[in-house]
Amino acid sequence: MATSGAASAELVIGWCIFGLLLLAILAFCWIYVRKYQSRRESEVVSTITAIFSLAIALITSALLPVDIFLVSYMKNQNGTFKDWANANVSRQIEDTVLYGYYTLYSVILFCVFFWIPFVYFYYEEKDDDDTSKCTQIKTALKYTLGFVVICALLLLVGAFVPLNVPNNKNSTEWEKVKSLFEELGSSHGLAALSFSISSLTLIGMLAAITYTAYGMSALPLNLIKGTRSAAYERLENTEDIEEVEQHIQTIKSKSKDGRPLPARDKRALKQFEERLRTLKKRERHLEFIENSWWTKFCGALRPLKIVWGIFFILVALLFVISLLLSNLDKALHSAGIDSGFIIFGANLSNPLNMLLPLLQTVFPLDYILITIIIMYFIFTSMAGIRNIGIWFFWIRLYKIRRGRTRPQALLFLCMILLLIVLHTSYMIYSLAPQYVMYGSQNYLIETNITSDNHKGNSTLSVPKRCDADAPEDQCTVTRTYLFLHKFWFFSAAYYFGNWAFLGVFLIGLIVSCCKGKKSVIEGVDEDSDISDDEPSVYSA
Repeated sequence: MATSGAASAELVIGWCIFGLLLLAILAFCWIYVRKYQSRRESEVVSTITAIFSLAIALITSALLPVDIFLVSYMKNQNGTFKDWANANVSRQIEDTVLYGYYTLYSVILFCVFFWIPFVYFYYEEKDDDDTSKCTQIKTALKYTLGFVVICALLLLVGAFVPLNVPNNKNSTEWEKVKSLFEELGSSHGLAALSFSISSLTLIGMLAAITYTAYGMSALPLNLIKGTRSAAYERLENTEDIEEVEQHIQTIKSKSKDGRPLPARDKRALKQFEERLRTLKKRERHLEFIENSWWTKFCGALRPLKIVWGIFFILVALLFVISLLLSNLDKALHSAGIDSGFIIFGANLSNPLNMLLPLLQTVFPLDYILITIIIMYFIFTSMAGIRNIGIWFFWIRLYKIRRGRTRPQALLFLCMILLLIVLHTSYMIYSLAPQYVMYGSQNYLIETNITSDNHKGNSTLSVPKRCDADAPEDQCTVTRTYLFLHKFWFFSAAYYFGNWAFLGVFLIGLIVSCCKGKKSVIEGVDEDSDISDDEPSVYSA
C-alpha cells in the first residue's frame, strides 16, 4: 500500500509540474511578445496570434517529458510492470498521449497554414489607407488559400506515401521497429499528419541551423563581452559631429559669393546633412543611456552576466560534444540511410545520454533537465534571430528590435520559433536517443548461473535497460519517437542536418569571437523610423 501511495503521489506531482509548466509558458509568451512588439504599431489580433502560436509550440515541446514520464512510470525499476499497468491501461495511456499530439499538431497546422498567413496578409493590406476592411479580408484569404493548398497536398502525400524500406543485414532489428510504425500508422490517419508535421520540422531544422546554431555562440559571447561604454561612445560621436559640421561648412563656403554649387557638392552636402541628423539623434540617445539608472544597475550586474556567459558557452560545448558523438555513433553503428540512420542501442556514450539516466533516480530531475534544454534552445534561437534578423535569401525583410518590432515581423518571429521548437524534439533525441525512446524502462532477462552447492545451472531474472533487442511486450516506445521516425527519409535529412548544425555553430563561434563589442544603442544608425521620444527602448 505504501508503494502504491508513493507511486500515486509521484504521478500527481508529475501532473502538477506539467500544470505549472503550462502557466509558466503562457506567462513567458505574453512577456516576450509584449517586450518586442512596437509601441506605436501594436495590433490586438497580431499580438494574440503571436502569443497563441508561440504558446502552442512550447506546450507541444512540453509533451516530450510527459511522454517519457508516462512510459517510464508504468514499470518498476526491477523491470516488472506495476500492478495497475496491464495491457489495456498501458494502451489507454499511449492513446492519451497520441491524442494530445494529434490535437496540438493539428492546431500547429492550422496556425502555420491558415491563421498566421491570414493575419500577416491582412496587416500587409492594412498599410494601404484607402483599402476597406472587406477588401483586406478578401485579399488576405486569397493569398492564404495558397498555404491551404500546400497543407492539403502534404496531407494527401502523407496518407499514400510508401513506407516500405528495403531490409539489409539488420533485418531482425529493423523489422521489429518497422512493425511498430505500421501498428501506429494503421489507425486515425497518423501518416498524413506525421508527414505534414515532419515537413514543417524539416523547415524548422533549416531555421535551427541558421538561427539556433549561431545563437548558441553569439548569446554567451555577447554576455561575456558586454557593450561599449556610453561615455566613450558619446566622446566618439561628438568628434564625428564636429568633423561632419566642418565638411558641411567647407561645402557651403563655396557658394558664399553667390555661385551655385556643382551637382556633386549638392549630393555630398545632402549626405553630410543626413549624417549629421543621425549623429545628433545618437547623441540624444547616448546622453539618455549614460544618465539612466538602468545603465548603472546593469553595470553593477556585469560580473553576473560574465558568469552566465561562461555557463552558457559550457552548456553549448556540452550539447555540441553530445551531438557530435551521437552523430558519429549513427555513422558507425546505425542501420544505414535507408532506415533513417536509426540506431539500435548506444555504442558511443555521450555526456547527456549518460547524465539523464542518472538523474532519473531522483524524481523529477531528469524532466527538469529536459525542460531546461528545451528552453535553452529557445533562448539561443531568439538570440540568433535578434542578431541576424529575418531574411529571404539575400533580402532582409525585418529586424527584431526590443519595443520596435512591427506586427508582421512579430508574426514571422513566432512562426520561425514554432518551427524551431518542432525540431527541438529531434534534437533532444539526437542528444539522448535511448532516453527519448524508452525513458527509464527496464525489462527482465534470464541469466544462467552456476551454484557451488548444487551442481548444475539455474536461471535468474535480472533487469536490463530497454533497447531495440527487448521483447515488444516488455518495453513501451514513446509516441514522440514513433512520430519522429515514421518516414525514414525525414530521419536521414535530420541526420545530415545535425552535421550542418555543428558546422554553423563552429563558424558562428569564430565570427562571434572576432566581432567587437556591440554599441550600447545598436541599430540607431540604420533605423530611420525611430522617433526622438523613444530613447527608453535602448535602456532596457
